[in-house]
Order: sequence, then structure tokens, then C-alpha cells
Amino acid sequence: MAGNESDLSKEIDKTCIFCLIANDQDKETEVIKKSKELVCFRDIYPAAPHHYLVVPIQHIHSCNSLHRGHIGLVKQMVEMGNAVLQDQGITDMKDIRLGFHQPPYTSIDHLHLHVLAPTSKISEYMQYKFIPGTNRFVTV
Repeated sequence: MAGNESDLSKEIDKTCIFCLIANDQDKETEVIKKSKELVCFRDIYPAAPHHYLVVPIQHIHSCNSLHRGHIGLVKQMVEMGNAVLQDQGITDMKDIRLGFHQPPYTSIDHLHLHVLAPTSKISEYMQYKFIPGTNRFVTV
């Protein structure tokens, strides 16, 4: 089964901008951090002073596509998000928010973890998109 997962990670949906970014095929997006399975870059419509997206290189449609076999991947996504915030000088790790939008509230059909800080400075007109515990936004 591990072989199948490895093969899947090599598939690129050429119509998916996050697949292109994750596979170094988008020249406009600056990747801030990269691992074997993940990439992190700035959100193009930031809702907070620090707003990053952590994206798996493997194309996974959304958080609704996740299963128990993805627990490790989600943990790695959270770890990368926290590491990027710390690399960017965020010291108050209690004033951050990490989470996924659920369909139909997704703008890109590729799993991505929103990493926002400081939470206290989320834009007033964007707050509704990042309310924990709603159908729109699932925190991790």
C-alpha cells in the first residue's frame, strides 16, 4: 500500500494551481518552506498579517477526503504551519488559528491548511471565514 501512496504523490493535476505550486511548476508563488510531502506559501488574499497555506504535494481534494491514514500528514501540516509562524517571528502561539475550510466553502479543490496569526488581527471583513467550530472552518 505504501507503494500506491508514493505513486499517488507523483500525480499532478495540471488544472490545480496548488499542484503546480507544490511541484515547482508555478513561477509566481514563493514557497516559504518545503518538505518531502508538503509546501507552505503565503495566501494571496491574506486575512491576517501572517496568513500562510500548508499544502500536501499529493493532490487530496479536501478535508472531507481525509481518512485515518492521513493523521500523520495532518500532524505534519500543523507542525509545518507552527514552524513557519515561529520562523516569521510569531512568539504568541496562543494567538494563532489553524484550520481547513470544508466544501462548499473552499476556493481551491486541493487540501490546504490555513495558518493565521495573530488571530486578534484577522481582518474584520474576513473573520466570518475563520470562525472555529462552524461548518465553514474546522480547526486543528
